[in-house]
Amino acid sequence: MLLPKPKMHHLHMCLLCLIALAILSYFVHQRPSWVSEFKEAPPEGFNQVQSWKTPLYIVVVCCGQRVQETLVMIKSAILFNYDQEYLKFVIFTEDGKGEEFREKLTDWRDIKPFTFDFEILPLKFPTNNEVEWKNLFKPCAAQRLFLPSLLTKVDSLLYVDTDILFLSPISDIWQYFKKFNESQISALTPEHENENIGWYNRFARHPFYGRLGVNSGVMLMNLTRMREMKWEQHILSIHKEYKLRIIWGDQDIINILFYYHPDKLYIMPCEYNYRPDHCMYMSICNMTHAGVKLIHGNRGYFHSDRQPLFRSIFEAMENYQLGSNANTQFLMPLREALSSETASTCGKISNEVLKGANKVLSNRYMDV
Repeated sequence: MLLPKPKMHHLHMCLLCLIALAILSYFVHQRPSWVSEFKEAPPEGFNQVQSWKTPLYIVVVCCGQRVQETLVMIKSAILFNYDQEYLKFVIFTEDGKGEEFREKLTDWRDIKPFTFDFEILPLKFPTNNEVEWKNLFKPCAAQRLFLPSLLTKVDSLLYVDTDILFLSPISDIWQYFKKFNESQISALTPEHENENIGWYNRFARHPFYGRLGVNSGVMLMNLTRMREMKWEQHILSIHKEYKLRIIWGDQDIINILFYYHPDKLYIMPCEYNYRPDHCMYMSICNMTHAGVKLIHGNRGYFHSDRQPLFRSIFEAMENYQLGSNANTQFLMPLREALSSETASTCGKISNEVLKGANKVLSNRYMDV
């Protein structure tokens, strides 16, 4: 028997209301918790990114007159964060430097909210010979040898020296963690590419990794695996045996360790730690089509005219104001500076420097 039309219409309306209530209830219970708690802006200090992204840790050790250099490095990592990863900068530094970092990084965090955070930690070395470790090479550089026990809640990180600049997203180098086999705990780049100008193969008085050694300025570290292999026990033992024969401090100790444990090291290509040695005599870094990824102005090359390319890159990054148009305020001045330096030996790789920056900044950061 057919229902009268008004009753049929009433039944349809009831069904639609029930369906609408069910859908509304689903979205209320399924949306992220922070949405329901903060209907407008989240409270100060609350970072939405933390609720759904695992941080990528970048660790640096800064002592002496290196604060500005370190800040420029951090700025480059933020600028080239193409994939909008959530970055966590951990800065180990001496007393008196923390406030300078905190002031600038807090300003930058306001400009680029929900993309990065930072932590400033004091130096900490083995108590039985703290002074010796702190002055092993450059002031406090050996701090990174003890990161596994200092950052016990961190699984993996990227360690960089203060004189490093990113010219590519951190996700590019972070992908090498996925390339590790079951035994590998770290990734480094070769110290040299050519035996004729290699330092370790000609001068070292201690064992070193491979044919030409490795450079420690850029280092991926799986701290979980390092703790499992008792990394720091090996470090202390090596230091005790070889401390009178090492020149380059923590880098030499790392080379000795991987000489005895070569299966635990992954080797990255040279464009992830491009240094003056790669171009000052001849071009010896066979880069991929992507160009220079991270550039390393070691031995003060960011602050001298010995190879102007390095100083030009540093000054362009230093002068760039985070939050301004990256294409017009960083990339264009850099292009102009490098165009006049093709006569120098390292100037000949200007196009390789600009290759990655052009790709990232021209496409993504036209108006940041």
